[in-house]
Amino acid sequence: MPLERSTYQPSGIYKVADVNTIYAATLRKVELKPYERERISLEDGDFLDLDWSFAEGSQNKKLVIILHGLAGSSDRPYMKGMARIFSRNDWDAVAMNFRGCSEELNRHFKSYHGGATDDLQEVINHILKTRKYEVIGIIGFSLGGNVVLKYLGENRKIPTEIKAAVTVSVPCDLAGSLGEIGRPRNFVYSKRFELKLKSQLLSRARKFPDQLTKKEVEACNSLRDIDELYTSKAHGFENAEEYYRKSSSLHFLENIHLPTLLINARDDSFLCNSSYPTGIAEASEFLHLEVPDHGGHVGFTLPGPEFYHEKRALHFLEKAVTVQHHKY
Repeated sequence: MPLERSTYQPSGIYKVADVNTIYAATLRKVELKPYERERISLEDGDFLDLDWSFAEGSQNKKLVIILHGLAGSSDRPYMKGMARIFSRNDWDAVAMNFRGCSEELNRHFKSYHGGATDDLQEVINHILKTRKYEVIGIIGFSLGGNVVLKYLGENRKIPTEIKAAVTVSVPCDLAGSLGEIGRPRNFVYSKRFELKLKSQLLSRARKFPDQLTKKEVEACNSLRDIDELYTSKAHGFENAEEYYRKSSSLHFLENIHLPTLLINARDDSFLCNSSYPTGIAEASEFLHLEVPDHGGHVGFTLPGPEFYHEKRALHFLEKAVTVQHHKY
């Protein structure tokens, strides 16, 4: 019954969810040497940018792949913080920018969404072909965490080099969590997401005027409107409802067969009740669910340079690798 007891106990104002969320997302400064960027070509002719943070030494055999959240990128503090703790502990780290999230609009009309696992598979295949890693872990934040969980639970062959995964602040039920984000108490957050996504869509409308217009984009007044107009249609779904249903990792969790940690704070105002899959974790040998009382959305602030979820991710992956090594 992998229900994990959390030891995260923030102090003072960081017990307030919004303080934790906002500080981690906007005020935190992470010192990290500049990434080394690699652009890879995808099978459909598009591209992805990978940002590498290498550990000291040229013979490192361990890698962690990190996926960002909605409207994010490799430059977000939570991405840099996770890359830093691993690169300081003898793991290489690579931050995967989703299509259109690395300063340059991608080539195709479609971009990314919460269930876009094929791009993750292409990244993994590229790394396995071009580099000699023996151990790979995957970490996903928020929407990127949903991608990771869905990938692990799909009916596909997972490369043996992938040993474990960690996901943080994951909306496992996309429709339910979108409903939570749309509540009045989350107005500032939802409006920020909406404005960022509409700005990206306006750029897309200029590039693909026959498929999307400025008027259509400006008429969107919510994240669901954006998913109805663009996300669902551009990626082959009939509508937003079908996109949410087919892409929510909640429906794939029971099929995960690698050690996987899901950290969702109880006070995360972005998450609905079904994003805390207690029953599935209790019945699973592999899905470890940790629900701290505090943490907000991708917060988990601690004094000092390293945050709780970063230390927890490092410990979980290293323990999983050690256990599997002794088992075989």
